[in-house]
Amino acid sequence: MSGSPHIGILREKPLHAALKEWCRQPGDLVEHPVDGFVIDVVRGDLLIEIQTNGFAGMKRKIATLVAGGHPIRIVHPIAVDRTIVRIEDDGTIVGRRLSPKHGAVVDIFSQLVSFPDLVVDFDLEIVVVLTVEDEYRVHSPGRAWRRKGWIVEERRLKGVVGSLTLASGSDLLDLLPANLPEPFTTSDLAASLGRRMRVAQQMAYCLRETGLIEKSGKRGNAIEYRIARNG
Repeated sequence: MSGSPHIGILREKPLHAALKEWCRQPGDLVEHPVDGFVIDVVRGDLLIEIQTNGFAGMKRKIATLVAGGHPIRIVHPIAVDRTIVRIEDDGTIVGRRLSPKHGAVVDIFSQLVSFPDLVVDFDLEIVVVLTVEDEYRVHSPGRAWRRKGWIVEERRLKGVVGSLTLASGSDLLDLLPANLPEPFTTSDLAASLGRRMRVAQQMAYCLRETGLIEKSGKRGNAIEYRIARNG
């Protein structure tokens, strides 16, 4: 076999590389082929995938591997604090500021909408890593108009402040707020979480698709939900 770097390593971004080192243990295999796919970290029978962006692009890969009987762990970072660093093409830093957005574990549901059923139906676990990050942006006129042309070039890990493993339906239900009324609407859920309505809708969708919550009626035009009797 050639000693040249694997294509997956050549394309690797700093955040991905740092998280791979964070979760590695002695004896792990890195960038190892399994059933036609290249896996970030292989630990015995366990396949570990580091996914720093959306889950949609890995849906086929994960679905195929879990259906083949492989236990899978997806490691996904959510930044609780992020510093936005603007740089010129030559690498000169022209601005640095703390982002007003602070992530939380429940933001994982924005990714789980790609395959919510796999967590409860197969040997799949999600490790949510709460991080502090630097996000480097470069200016590219004509792109990212909401950011006035500043696009994300890369993210760098500054630290890990905690992690949580989601491996079952009960783990997902545990993310529902303790003060949530029952029955509840997505408006109730958003208010109890202190998050945007979009997050509440994604959470409700995932829990409904996995059979963990069920519709119980309506409050005006809003659907009411309750914990499923078998949840």
